Amino acid sequence: MTSFQDLGVSAPILKALDAEGYTAPTPIQTQAIPIVLNGRDLIGLAQTGTGKTAAFALPILDRLAANRKHAGEKACRTLVLAPTRELAAQIGDSFRAYGRFLGLSTAVVFGGASLFKQKQALFRGVDVLVATPGRLLDHVSQRSVRLDKVEILVLDEADHMLDMGFIHDLRKIATLLPKARQSLFFSATMPPPIAELAAQFLNNPERVAVTPPSTTAERVEQAVIHVDQNKKQDLLHALLKDKTISRALVFARTKHGADRVVKKLESAGFEAEAIHGNKSQGQRTRALEAFKKGHARVLVATEIAARGIDVDDVSHVINYDLPNVPEQYVHRIGRTARAARSGVAISFCAPDERAYLRDIEKLTKQTVPVMETDFSLAAPKADERAPRPKGPAGRGPRQQQQRKPQAAKHHASEAHGKAHAKQGHAPSRARDEGDRRDRKGNSVWSNSGAPPKYRKQRKPTR
Repeated sequence: MTSFQDLGVSAPILKALDAEGYTAPTPIQTQAIPIVLNGRDLIGLAQTGTGKTAAFALPILDRLAANRKHAGEKACRTLVLAPTRELAAQIGDSFRAYGRFLGLSTAVVFGGASLFKQKQALFRGVDVLVATPGRLLDHVSQRSVRLDKVEILVLDEADHMLDMGFIHDLRKIATLLPKARQSLFFSATMPPPIAELAAQFLNNPERVAVTPPSTTAERVEQAVIHVDQNKKQDLLHALLKDKTISRALVFARTKHGADRVVKKLESAGFEAEAIHGNKSQGQRTRALEAFKKGHARVLVATEIAARGIDVDDVSHVINYDLPNVPEQYVHRIGRTARAARSGVAISFCAPDERAYLRDIEKLTKQTVPVMETDFSLAAPKADERAPRPKGPAGRGPRQQQQRKPQAAKHHASEAHGKAHAKQGHAPSRARDEGDRRDRKGNSVWSNSGAPPKYRKQRKPTR
């Protein structure tokens, strides 16, 4: 069996790994660490929860320790970009834990935290800077950080980072980085269009794919329950009565939906917290800590948490709403069955979400078993076509509805004419005869086709 020592990791890092309880490297670490130590660019694909953070953090720390030098004022030697605040904070904690005996400096910057304190941490320069793209550009614009000394660039969750929401920020950041650098992209999924985009930032990269990027964790027991949309909350309460669900991560599609689920859970007597983009950083940190320490049995989250929560003992993942992007399903259920443990993923599927379920099964190339409960609807037949849902943005395009033909409405003048006739007045033939004139006697319009004369014709002057 390969060990971290066989991979060329230095003694101080081995000591830190021993303190963390790491004994043997995972497959992604076995393949990625030698490549990173050699200074090559890399695209690393592996399922979530397989140790991708250590796969790039360990060799980076080893290289920085072997070639010690000061980055310079307001500069950094390694830049790690992450899509969410939670993920950035966890990567920073990992660098500190693995490098505790190396004496290297690490700083983490993201939105929702004090900009002044982050400036203080960056003023003398750091060895490792972990950041979200938006806050990093804020510091660049205020000249509190410079990127011309970056030796290694890392993008964690690269498929999400290179999505349209981040690509513009990344291109701005790329123009500030030196061309002579090592670039590392790590992700659980890498669709072909995103891989082509990533190639623009890499120089002849090595590619490591431990498992097919669309496969789900083998230790996760999956199930789907077909249920009416308005019965999902009752179904969730019924499931949580099972004490074997020691710690559950519930995914909702919208922020308001997550708050609504938590409010009803609390009224039913369940300890629950919510985490989403509308929460302040302090609220998000407190909710995550309460979930980690067991003070909250249930954490209801939007998609932001699919790539930012690293809790080893999540027993169940419940998809209250199915994701409309099938790759997100892989990230969601990867929050359980971490660190060689097993887990359960249960998905609620309303009739208008069956198309999403088919997309997930097509991507993962496996059928999700159907689970029967007292709230279950009849499972759809194999040949039944799943209609695409209509509604808010992100749930499929709106379809044009066919309008029923309506009888032509009568003009108001016709109704006025009938009322005029009921009063005994003879119908007016002025419009038909074409003798409508203004107060000066000029013809306003005529059915004869003659042009109206609004002004007197003047004789041409010689």
